[in-house]
Amino acid sequence: MAVRQVASIHFKNFIAKNWAPLDPNEQQKFLQSDKDMVRDHILVFVTQVPPLLRVQLGECLKTIIHADYPEQWPRLLDWVKHNLQDQQVYGALFVLRILARKYEFKSEEERTPVHRIVEETFPHLLNIFNRLVQIDKPALEVADLIKLICKIFWSSIYLEIPKQLLDPNLFNAWMMPFLNVLERPVPLEGQPVDPELRKSWGWWKVKKWTVHILNRLYTRFGDLKLRNPENRAFAQMFQKNYAGKILECHLNLLGVIRVGGYLPDRVTNLILQYLGSSISKNSMYTLLQPQIDVLLFEIVFPLMCFNDNDQKLWEEDPHEYVRKGYDIIEDLYSPRTASMDFVCELVRKRGKENLLKFIQFIVEIFKRYDEAPVEYKPYRQKDGALLAVGALCDKLKQTEPYKSELEHMLMQHVFPEFRSPVGHLRAKAAWVAGQYARINFSDQNNFRLALHSVVSGLCDPELPVRVDSVFALRSFVEACRDLNEIRPILPQLLDEIFKLMNEVENEDLVFTLETIVDKFGEEMAPFALGLCQNLAAAFWRCMNTSEADDEADDPGALAAVGCLRAISTILESVSRLPQLFVQIEPTLLPIMRRMLTTDGQEVFEEVLEIVSYMTFFSPTISLEMWSLWPLMIEALADWAIDFFPNILVPLDNYISRGTAHFLTCKEPDYQQSLWNMISSVMADKNLEDNDIEPAPKLIEVVFQNCRGQVDHWVEPYLRITLDRLRRTEKSRLKCLLVQVIANSVYYNAVLTLSILNKLCVTTEVFNLWFHLLQQVKKSGLLANFKREHDKKVCCLGLTSLLALPGEQFPGEALERVFKATLDLLVAYKGQITVAANEEEVEDDDMDGFQTDDEDDADASDKEMGVDAEDEDEADNIRLQKLAAQAKAFHPTDNDDSDSDDDFSDDEELLSPIDEVDPFVFFVDTVKALQASDPIRFQNLTQTLDFHFQALANSVAQHAEQRRAEIEKEKMEKASATAPS
Repeated sequence: MAVRQVASIHFKNFIAKNWAPLDPNEQQKFLQSDKDMVRDHILVFVTQVPPLLRVQLGECLKTIIHADYPEQWPRLLDWVKHNLQDQQVYGALFVLRILARKYEFKSEEERTPVHRIVEETFPHLLNIFNRLVQIDKPALEVADLIKLICKIFWSSIYLEIPKQLLDPNLFNAWMMPFLNVLERPVPLEGQPVDPELRKSWGWWKVKKWTVHILNRLYTRFGDLKLRNPENRAFAQMFQKNYAGKILECHLNLLGVIRVGGYLPDRVTNLILQYLGSSISKNSMYTLLQPQIDVLLFEIVFPLMCFNDNDQKLWEEDPHEYVRKGYDIIEDLYSPRTASMDFVCELVRKRGKENLLKFIQFIVEIFKRYDEAPVEYKPYRQKDGALLAVGALCDKLKQTEPYKSELEHMLMQHVFPEFRSPVGHLRAKAAWVAGQYARINFSDQNNFRLALHSVVSGLCDPELPVRVDSVFALRSFVEACRDLNEIRPILPQLLDEIFKLMNEVENEDLVFTLETIVDKFGEEMAPFALGLCQNLAAAFWRCMNTSEADDEADDPGALAAVGCLRAISTILESVSRLPQLFVQIEPTLLPIMRRMLTTDGQEVFEEVLEIVSYMTFFSPTISLEMWSLWPLMIEALADWAIDFFPNILVPLDNYISRGTAHFLTCKEPDYQQSLWNMISSVMADKNLEDNDIEPAPKLIEVVFQNCRGQVDHWVEPYLRITLDRLRRTEKSRLKCLLVQVIANSVYYNAVLTLSILNKLCVTTEVFNLWFHLLQQVKKSGLLANFKREHDKKVCCLGLTSLLALPGEQFPGEALERVFKATLDLLVAYKGQITVAANEEEVEDDDMDGFQTDDEDDADASDKEMGVDAEDEDEADNIRLQKLAAQAKAFHPTDNDDSDSDDDFSDDEELLSPIDEVDPFVFFVDTVKALQASDPIRFQNLTQTLDFHFQALANSVAQHAEQRRAEIEKEKMEKASATAPS
């Protein structure tokens, strides 16, 4: 048997790897004849081999069906259909389950084969199902067959019910056996004693899948406000004939809990979900109402209380107790979570008749607890009552008379439990205190008492109390108005949090740490190094457990991401203290080195953020940090193209802050490395326009930071830019590529023009540039170069052309460039004015759009000669930035879709041209032209009409105003730095 098992696993792995290889260029290891042979024989073996091997063959079938059905394996469905009527029913159901599952999550257009599967097999399935439910004393094998039928049905209806089942007669025929299974008690004979085995016993699995299916149908058709109005009649039929009947069965099933009977957690959870969904529907609530008190006080509340299983886990495995308490996946199975959700929904939707009596019930428990002697106190009920109070916090904070009594309630019934001899009550007190940390305490001493009690909880001997206390601490730190409450104990807090992080991997611990760092900002400087060292150690621990545990929802992986996010928060908080970065770097380097390879795919974004901070805020970029450059370039070439925008930021930092090293280092040659990467990305025909946007931005970084030092790169970069420009469709990328040309002209106009002439593209390039500058949308708004930065780059490029001598740049071209630059400067001025006004509007707490300053802005625009189009653009920018009705403006203009974030994108990035004022640069260039070639200048001014002459005068005046402002700013800066 062991040999057969090894063979089956080897066969499964071989098929998974080679049946349909991911790489289409990979040499095929399967001949077509071999594939035919496997397909012909595997179905026979599925029915013959023992269960241990059938599991492996099932995985093989899954691979083959996903790759081959229906095109290469059309006969599969016929085999299933034939065997459903024959002796091989189990094998046919086993295969049909795998086939149906292929389409479970597929979109509507991809689900077409499902209709044929349902058409061909469901009549036979229904016959088998009916025969099985009529067996008087069914064996466990019957449960296995019904379970397979349930799973096939579930896969077929999960996303969309097949149209055949919308026929009321056929649907009714299916509902009969499902309701039969739901109502029929689970056989007592043969039930395992072990709770773990019991919940996965065949008949309980059948019950779970039946409840699952009926819940799914109810979420689909239990509400008459349907997504598909054509299904309304069907929904009415379902509501009338089945919804109430299912509710009745569900209540009967839950009834066993009252008398101490057994119901698996998942079934309890699903039933409570169904009941919760019924609360808001009048017809269903009418059925629920007579039983609501029994349900609420005798079933739901006891499920909320601490129980024997909790106690056992608390004592035997506190780490597992904590993990379960904070695991979202556990919530899907937990009767306690479902009970809390039910109570919350009940008081939210039917509060008038239920909130008061539920609160009275809770108060009664508090009273009984207070009056009982220590040895008879109902500790577990008190735990449930505290859970209820915490779960209802949103409702109680908003509803009188409870709202005014909250502080008193906390003082009397919650805070005393911080000193309880019972660990789970201390933990619950911390959790509830955290839920209410943000209420307005009339006496600040009460807030202080709660805060210090939660802090004491960090040193509790019981692990779950410590974790719940850290979780609650986050709310207190956020709510704390006077940080002096926390400041003196900050070192102790951080210590305790890190001790806990050494013990458990929990995302919420990291969130609390982030909140503290965020709140205290630069005050964290003395702790920054220690924090980063502790977080780095925690990160490595999380990664190690995550690698050992391949589960997708592994808490270690989540906590690892949290550690890196917290490190980023710390680096941001101490960003004005560059020396700290030198101390922190050795701790973070090993993480950056390892996680910039394929090992770090899950945390790549977070690691790049850390690299960005380290390369931007350190006093200088160390050689160790430079060693990360090749890793990022390699990742980009290999698998990380989706992260190109994130990689852009550190690469920009390397070039702009380590320019000398970038230019002089030959081992490795960073200039060559950058060229190899950019040219490869720009030439890749498989990459979408959106994917390569960071490439032209990087060329801009090189041209702007290395002026006069990279002449030999100008032609290669221009060539690949022009190549890509010819096949670019999206206007956003066209603009970025034209900006490469603008940057090149600004870098060296004579060199750039000579290259464009040599390539015979000068006219073509400038025609496209002017076309993009003049293009307007249907609404009349300017369509391209929307960011301030884009306009500025174009202004500097065009202005640089004005300085060229006459023989290189003829008179008509000069006039065209001069006018385009004036228009662009005006648009740029308008945009800056609007942005400045917006900041003031935001500072005034958005008192209204129209402020006095805006009238001034209008006046200054008029003075600049702004026409209506630019005012429209300015308005559009304001509206976009305030996220008002950006899309409502021009819903039919398809080109808008790729430019939703034109205004936020990159405006924060620093650039060498920040120091250059385009107005001053323009006026100085024109003055130089006037001095060096007066006749050419005179010819130019004589060709201008009144409109452009007025614009030129306004720009000249504004340039002088800007010159004075710049001079004033310099003097202010100098006087500010002098005393220090």
